[in-house]
Amino acid sequence: MDFKQTQNQYYGKRRSLPLNIVEGSTYVATDHSLLYLYNDERSPVLINNSRIRILVDQNNFLETICGKIDSSKEYFLDGIVDIGSKPIVVPATGLTLKGSSFDISGLISTADNYTMFISETEQIGSGNILGSDYHIEVSGTNSKVYQIYDATGFNAFEFVRVNYNNCTSLGDIYNYRQGLETGTGRFGGSPSLTLHGTWLGGFRITTTITRSISNTTVEPLFKAGTAFTMESRFLTDMNVDLGALQPFCDFEPANFPNPSTFQLKGCIITRGGVTNSEDSNITPNIDYSNLASDWDNNIGVSNTFIGGLKDLDVEVETIITSINTSEIILGTFVNSDLQHFDSNTNYSFRHLGTDPKDFRITFNFVLKGLQDDQYKITLIKNSGGTLTSEFSQIRTIDRLAGNRDVTYYSGTFGQKLSQNDFLYWKVENITSTANCTLELNSQWFIEER
Repeated sequence: MDFKQTQNQYYGKRRSLPLNIVEGSTYVATDHSLLYLYNDERSPVLINNSRIRILVDQNNFLETICGKIDSSKEYFLDGIVDIGSKPIVVPATGLTLKGSSFDISGLISTADNYTMFISETEQIGSGNILGSDYHIEVSGTNSKVYQIYDATGFNAFEFVRVNYNNCTSLGDIYNYRQGLETGTGRFGGSPSLTLHGTWLGGFRITTTITRSISNTTVEPLFKAGTAFTMESRFLTDMNVDLGALQPFCDFEPANFPNPSTFQLKGCIITRGGVTNSEDSNITPNIDYSNLASDWDNNIGVSNTFIGGLKDLDVEVETIITSINTSEIILGTFVNSDLQHFDSNTNYSFRHLGTDPKDFRITFNFVLKGLQDDQYKITLIKNSGGTLTSEFSQIRTIDRLAGNRDVTYYSGTFGQKLSQNDFLYWKVENITSTANCTLELNSQWFIEER
């Protein structure tokens, strides 16, 4: 029938429906657009959606999804469509692809040496790729889902409720500004996704599950490609069961130029259903303690505990040059579990990160000195060459059992630190010029508040 004539005839008019029009049905016009039929108390109305939606099915995929993409329209998958060896060319203006659900809508191919989504050329590139509620299955030998280049470096690669089933590879994405996955799944095959170039806006993957991965693949779920850097954060809370030989990722610290931007938050990562946070093949090139890492509330991988410990291993006498003149407390300290901190001098902690900025300092010192003299210890912060006194404590030397003239310092307090600020302790004798010595196993540590 002539749908345009039907639309004009029945739009806004109270008339009976033609015999070949069924109330509430969806129809396809000759240009593959969808026509929706509604009925309310006023009149039967045929709504023409041809301006925004193109239906894709097994009969028309060659001229719709595998033809010249019209980026002003949404491509809607009516069922599961086998597109064989035909690629989908995503133009520089982008693609919006939707389905009814990932159970009943999908694109599949069993062709070998095939890529499903491509850019026209690397130089022309592609725009936004936005998808929801369908599945993809690309299972041929040496085949993959994507070979996509961003046309401008400012586009998005975003999916909601999209499953990848039995895929040989998810392929390669170049220089996109940002990625987002919500409610996606990876089931079977070797669904490795390689990220190339500079990503300015980050990649977030949440409420996502991975299961039944090949036990022979050695390709990581997420792979660092050519010149890959993530300028913002890569964040995920994935629930993943890895294949027997498969890493979660092969990212390195150099892929994340900004501190704390590789974020694993609430992940569950298993291999063969078993958790093992000591499994070095989960993240073989980066770990929880790296400056790039910010991992917490995870099961199956270790978590990041920002801070560190200093424990006095060798005693060295601190020389007091005059009354009320502070001197750096000397001695050789052993550092333990420094995360986002280093020791730019033996006696100091230096903050390498940008966030967090609020920390807790705890100290327990035993100081030998002259009986009845008072000694004052002070924590000094060096912030770009500017020195400030952050905390002080005064104690008097007592004679204890065994002729040991010592006193004890202890406490906990809050401290703010910016990147490259560093802390150390000084001591002064406010009674005389008698020297002092910090005893073995005196220690102090810093931790995130």
